[in-house]
Formats: sequence, structure tokens, C-alpha cells
Amino acid sequence: MEVSFLLNGEAVQVSTHPTATLLDWLREARGLTGTKEGCNEGDCGACSVVVQDIDGVRAVNACILFLPQIDGKAIRTVEGIGSDTLHPVQEAMITHHGSQCGFCTPGFIASMVAGHANGRRDHDTVLAGNLCRCTGYAPIIRAAQAAEDGAQPAWLARDAAWVATAQKSIHAPQNSDELATLYAAKPDALLIAGATDIGLWVTKQLRDFDEVIFLNQCADLADVQLGQDEICLGAMVSMARVHQVMAQYHPSYAEMIRRYGSEQVRNAATIGGNIANGSPIGDNPPALIALGARLHLRKGDARREIAIEDFFIDYGQQDRASGEFVEAVTLPKSAPDLRCYKLSKRFDQDISAVCGAFNVVVKNGIIQDARLAFGGMAGTPKLARAAMAALIDQPWGEATIAAAAAALVDDFTPLSDMRASAAYRMAAAQGMMWRYYAERQGTPVSVLEVTP
Repeated sequence: MEVSFLLNGEAVQVSTHPTATLLDWLREARGLTGTKEGCNEGDCGACSVVVQDIDGVRAVNACILFLPQIDGKAIRTVEGIGSDTLHPVQEAMITHHGSQCGFCTPGFIASMVAGHANGRRDHDTVLAGNLCRCTGYAPIIRAAQAAEDGAQPAWLARDAAWVATAQKSIHAPQNSDELATLYAAKPDALLIAGATDIGLWVTKQLRDFDEVIFLNQCADLADVQLGQDEICLGAMVSMARVHQVMAQYHPSYAEMIRRYGSEQVRNAATIGGNIANGSPIGDNPPALIALGARLHLRKGDARREIAIEDFFIDYGQQDRASGEFVEAVTLPKSAPDLRCYKLSKRFDQDISAVCGAFNVVVKNGIIQDARLAFGGMAGTPKLARAAMAALIDQPWGEATIAAAAAALVDDFTPLSDMRASAAYRMAAAQGMMWRYYAERQGTPVSVLEVTP
């Protein structure tokens, strides 16, 4: 497979295996060892590089990014970031002593450069996917703040000009129609969207895939359509873009997405890939289920639409036929009663032990409708139907919430694993119900109380 891209200002063409990672190629084929291998699973950020394409500038994890995914894009590693002169963030890292052992520093620089290019000042969020064992982060944050008003590097514009006229080298479907035809003919092929999960199959499980279909050139699958009452998200819409949209329409959902992976992961991961993966601890499905979202599936010319909760049949099993793919998901534009809660051992960059989403409609003190969905409580993300039944047509009050919380034991039999015990998960899910009630009553639920 031939891949063309711009590397630190140099146009290169590479013949590669479909699932060769950018990190391995940079270090082994080009000797660009500034980009480090830390976790090799997209968690630590040591491998972060700057990617620029027609959608802008962003940081991604090179360890789980396959070379065909960067076809027609511009890549900057730490060696190329200061090719003209030191970037303002590099200068600031020196001035503010932001580097100690230095192993993580190239990844931090890449993330800071991407944040700087986009005018970001929410540095804690931008850098949540970069781990450092030495500095305690304070000097790094000070460096990011000091560089905020620094000039953009000249190479940024040069890379953008190259990307604007770049020709793609790999043969991949250009739209959903081409994808449907190709996938119907090759239903055993592996579909690769953001590769934030499949990347681990390669780097950790050492699996080899020869028959793959890359979706990153299907422009129509990356569409966001805003209707009068609904939002339709194409399967290839990145989680970073989903976060931007939800911040406007569903702020509680957006706040949960802010804790979905890291900035680098959200820049690569797609909403369709997350849904199709079918993980019982994925953070998106509970929110989408609580919203009453509809999933759009396609096989060849045939399309069907189902309630998203019906897609998840059992652990590792989804309602998707051979040669059928997730095309889009539609959700309501307004759901003022939606609240989403994620419980994990770490606030950032961690998988949920329990994820709960609540959407309860109350009129004149009576509960008219309720949709409660949980992840981490069963083999699939699912509705809490017994708890919902205990709510609907009942008065909005503590007695009703207590009955619904008790009914959760009829909905779920959670498992114990490394993230939480079964008892803890049940107690957490019930606690989320009480948190939802308190928040709807106007009681602060996310406040740190400090005793003088």
C-alpha cells in the first residue's frame, strides 16, 4: 500500500503494510527517535505528534495511528517543530523548567503546539493525555500559559498550503456509497475509522490484518447535520467534533465527553467506531440511549433504522449483519433534563467503572417519562427498565427516587473486576440516581467543601 504525506516539511512516499504504525515507522525507518514509545496504547502521550489536514491542526498518538490514516496529511515531530526557530512553547518549557528526565517532553511539546495553533487556553484539558512522572505538571502548565501569545511558526502555513493541494495515494472509498459497495463485496474486511481500539489489537495482541478498509476518506460520513429538532452525526465524526456540538446542545453529555480518553484520543476516535465496537463500558451509548437516539445501519443499498439500545444484544454481540456498517446516529436537539455521570478511578484518561445517563421529564410534579441507561453494569449498555417503571406516573420526590433506586437490583447483576466490585457498582448506580435528583432540585453536587 502506497502512502504519501508531508513529514517535517519533506514530501515522502512510503510502501507500507496497512496496519504499520506511524510511531514504529518514525523511529525505525526514519530514525526520528524524539517521538517516544511509552505505553504503546494511546494512554501516556509520549508518542504525540502534530497532524495537519484540511480540518485543521491537532495532536494524535502515533503509537496507534496507522500509516494509511495520514495519507495526504502533514506531520510534525519534535524534530520538525523547531526547524525554523524554537517554537514559543519550546522556549517557554526551557524558561519554566518544564522538563526533567525528558522522556515525556516531546509528546508534551506536540500537544502544546497543537493547542497553541488552535488558540487553546484550557491547558489542563489539552494536556490531560500527556503523563509526566517528574515535574508535577505545574512548570509545564506555566510554560503553556507563558507561550499563549507567542507567534505561530512559519511552517504551519507552509504545511497547510501543501495539504490543500495534496493528492491521496491509497485507494479507499470516498463516500458511503463506495463503502457500501466495497464492504458488501468484502464483508470479512476490517473497517478502520479512528483505530483507537484496533490499534491496541495490533500493538498489544500482535494481531495481523491484511484485508482492511479505511474510512477516513468518506467525507459524507463525517457530516454533522443540524435539523430543526434533531442532530444527525455521521459515523466518522470525531469525538472532538462531537464534544463541540454537544457543548452547545447537551452540556452534561459534553462534560462527560471531556473525560472520554484524552485530547489525542478524541481527535482520532469516531462516534460510529465507539458504537460499533459495542463495549459494555463505552461512555457514549448510555447517553445516546437516555436521549432516545436512533442508529442508522446500511448494507449495500439497503438501510434500516433502530433504537440504539436494540443494537446491543449481548456481550460482544451487536445487531449488525455481515457487510453492514454504522452509517450515522440521530439524537434530539433538545433534552434539558439529561444528565450524564461517569465514575472512574482517575478523573481524566480512565475507563468508567459505572457510567449513568438520566433523562426524566417532570410536569406538574408528576414524572411523565424517564429514560435511565447505564454502562458497566451488564454485558451491554442498557436501559434500567424496572427503575424507569418505578418512576413513570409517580410524584417527583424522595420516596419515588428511593423506589427506583431499589429497583435497579432487578435491572442489573453487575460483575466484579479490576475496576470495581459488584456491590460497589450497584451502590454507585443508586448513588447516581440520588445525585440526579439532588441536581434537578438545585442542590450543588459537584462542590468541594473546605473547612477553615
